[in-house]
Order: sequence, then structure tokens, then C-alpha cells
Amino acid sequence: MANVDSPSGFSPVAHRNGAPYNGSFRVYSVAAGYGTALMIGDAVILAGTSQTINGRVLSDVERCATAGVTCGVVVGVQPDTQDSLRYRAASTLRLVYVADDPDLIFEIQEGSSGTALTANDAGLNADYVVASGSTVTGLSGTMINNATEATTNTLDLHLVGPVAREDNAIGYSCKWLVTFNRHQFRNQVAGI
Repeated sequence: MANVDSPSGFSPVAHRNGAPYNGSFRVYSVAAGYGTALMIGDAVILAGTSQTINGRVLSDVERCATAGVTCGVVVGVQPDTQDSLRYRAASTLRLVYVADDPDLIFEIQEGSSGTALTANDAGLNADYVVASGSTVTGLSGTMINNATEATTNTLDLHLVGPVAREDNAIGYSCKWLVTFNRHQFRNQVAGI
């Protein structure tokens, strides 16, 4: 049976040491002047700016592009009101919850370009494709770019393996476990 094509970006599931993900996150801000919406499951990068909100200084984040060095993944958006959107709309000051542990393993769907990944691709690296998310669900549209798998260590993701679940067949739209190859809190990268 074919997989359902339902991208939702990155979802943290476990730590590299085998411990399950416990829902931990750090609070970041997104500046009102940033004109791109942020969805749950989007990879983000430190923007190099900050906001002081209720006496707390919070680092700003922005959506991380392919080939960027991420600082984590949006796992929630702090509501401003009872009717707040589930995602951060473009050009609004909002607080976001980011799973920023560099040792997290994430679940993400592969795309449908190129040749579908196979179980033998576990251990390779690949880029991801940044795509607009859903304003209905608030979830990211980001997927693995399955036309990029290679041994190259500068690719965005390390493919741990396909998710072992009955509803997840090898082929297009398969869900994979991945880690980030380059992370702002692990790698020795230039400051922002």
C-alpha cells in the first residue's frame, strides 16, 4: 500500500542515546519584521538579533534554508490569545518553542522527486526541501530531498533509517528518522 503524502516537517522522537524525546524545548522570539511564516516542524536558525519581552532577553530565530546550519526545530508557538493561530504568521512578534538539542533524532517524510529512498540508503546524508506549510494545520511542508542522498558530509541531514511502522512502506512519502549534520550548538561554526 502506498504511503499517504502528508508532510509535516521535522518531529522530534528520540535522543541519539536511545532516550525518548520528553517534550523539552527552549523559548525563542521571532521579530515582527521577519516576513516569513513559521510552522510547527520548521527548522530554524539564530537570526543574530534579540527581543526583550517581559524583562527576558530572547534570541530571535528565522526559518533555516537548505544548506543552513540549524539551531533546532519549532515544536510550538506560544498563544497570544485564546484565538491565536497554531503557527507564527508572517510579520508578527511571537514566541516559539524550539527543540534545540543537537542530539535529537527527528521523523520527516521523504519527497517525491528523483528515485525513492531504499532501506540501503540508511547511513547516507541528504538535504531537505523547505516548503510552505499548512495554515489549516499549522504544520510545516518541509521534506527530505530524496534526489540528494550521498556520502557528502555537508548535506543537511544524516539518514538514520526508515521509521519501523506498519503504515510506513519504503518508497515515496516514506517517513525517515534523521539527525542534523550541522547544528549551531554542536559544530564549530562561525558566529552570527
